[in-house]
Amino acid sequence: MSRVSKNPIPVPANVEVTITPSEVSVKGPLGNLKQRISNDISLEINDSYINVKALNDSKHANAMSGTTRALVANLVKGVSEGFEKKLLLVGVGYRAQANASNINLMLGYSHTIDHTIPSGITIETPIQTEIIIKGIDKQQVGQVAAEIRSYRKPEPYKGKGVRYSDEIIILKEAKKK
Repeated sequence: MSRVSKNPIPVPANVEVTITPSEVSVKGPLGNLKQRISNDISLEINDSYINVKALNDSKHANAMSGTTRALVANLVKGVSEGFEKKLLLVGVGYRAQANASNINLMLGYSHTIDHTIPSGITIETPIQTEIIIKGIDKQQVGQVAAEIRSYRKPEPYKGKGVRYSDEIIILKEAKKK
């Protein structure tokens, strides 16, 4: 059995979990999320904890038990607390401005980039060089952050570009004559 799936998932008091044979749905103060589960996995609720078990000893069932446990834990955290990614814009003239439905990025190109914000995601720009992406679905928050970062990845010589707040850019030394 997977070591990850042995850990029970704590369920807060304000979160409601419904388990069917093919999917698990989680309802909390921030919203609702659903996740399909494999036929090789069973979920049980015991006193505000969710336990994940593999139904057989196959390699696939073992792998899916750990994956399912991580996905269900992300669902519970998402509907109770939510997820957040922070991006920093490094470079002269690099700016971001968030509106209700899109974010305008000035990243050194001759034009501005308008990125549409998907439903379920909120984007804030407390200062012009900082972008905070929030949502209840961890995968969607990470995908939106990766899409915005892909417009101008950090370059290795000056470090200019869009980077995650905890990302470390190792700078290369320039050519010498």
